[in-house]
Amino acid sequence: MIVIDGAAGEGGGQVLRTSLALAMVTGQPFRIERIRAGRRKPGLMRQHLTAVLAATQICGGTAIGAEPGSTTLEFTPGKVRGGDYRFAIGTAGSTILVLQTILLPLLQAGERSRLVLEGGTHNPHAPSFAFLERAFLPQLARMGAEVSVKLVRPGFYPAGGGRIEVEIAPLERLLPLHVPLRGALQRTHAEALVVNLPGSIGERELVVIANRLKWSAEDLKLRTDKQALGPGNVLTLFLEFATIIQVLVAFGEQGVSAEAVANRAAGVAARLLKVDAAIEPHLADQLLLPIALAGAGSFTTLALTSHAKTNIEVIRRFMDVSISAMENGEDLCAVHVAT
Repeated sequence: MIVIDGAAGEGGGQVLRTSLALAMVTGQPFRIERIRAGRRKPGLMRQHLTAVLAATQICGGTAIGAEPGSTTLEFTPGKVRGGDYRFAIGTAGSTILVLQTILLPLLQAGERSRLVLEGGTHNPHAPSFAFLERAFLPQLARMGAEVSVKLVRPGFYPAGGGRIEVEIAPLERLLPLHVPLRGALQRTHAEALVVNLPGSIGERELVVIANRLKWSAEDLKLRTDKQALGPGNVLTLFLEFATIIQVLVAFGEQGVSAEAVANRAAGVAARLLKVDAAIEPHLADQLLLPIALAGAGSFTTLALTSHAKTNIEVIRRFMDVSISAMENGEDLCAVHVAT
């Protein structure tokens, strides 16, 4: 049994999610100790428990220690089965992170799967739905995966209540992915989503983007949604290059001005536009696991995040795979994966 220190590296739920996914794909059981030990509330939260429940349900596995606040979990996988599944977190916890846990195993299940996930869809510390749909899944499609997603209702913290629907076609094996260059910039645009709040918040965010990045009015869009259970605001910037779409997200927060939110997003965009990195750092973190399962791949990115470094270490515990990250000045980093 593989024993993993849940407090190592990034020390959050990423260690658990990657371990669950790899256990189901490789058939190897694991024991994870000191789960989220360095967090303000250590141990398993509802979001993490839903990921464990989802994993055990799709593969008929067993989980010892799957209870709120538990800092130790033993997971023994079974055979992954496709089918129709519904998973409700019950809080504003991220549905995208639950999907992250079970998506790659379900791709290899040999039959089509349909998922309904309920909870948060736009969370400050997790990939947003737009990131999933426009940044991650297009790259997975280049690897041969056929996955469609639909946002039925957005869910923001703390109300939650969001709902996404996912369809996953079976795939025998993922293809290698190589993205050394991003190509020429083809389009930039921004979208401010404002839910159950004054629309002026989004308008102020878009004014900042127009002024700082010099984007035209036709590239700025204000969206509202009346179906969400609670208030929320997210500003999403899209940098569309010849080979990749970089998706940048900034969330509105109580006590933080719309201008501060937009300036934060604009600063990240300006930095990315200056460095010729193909893959945005958060997407780099997400792509490491599918590329490792494909057996080969490469891309350029900025300096690796703590999430990415932690992901690499967990992947190495389950797979005999070589993952190298070589810095090349100006924060540029070349990542190569091979088996």
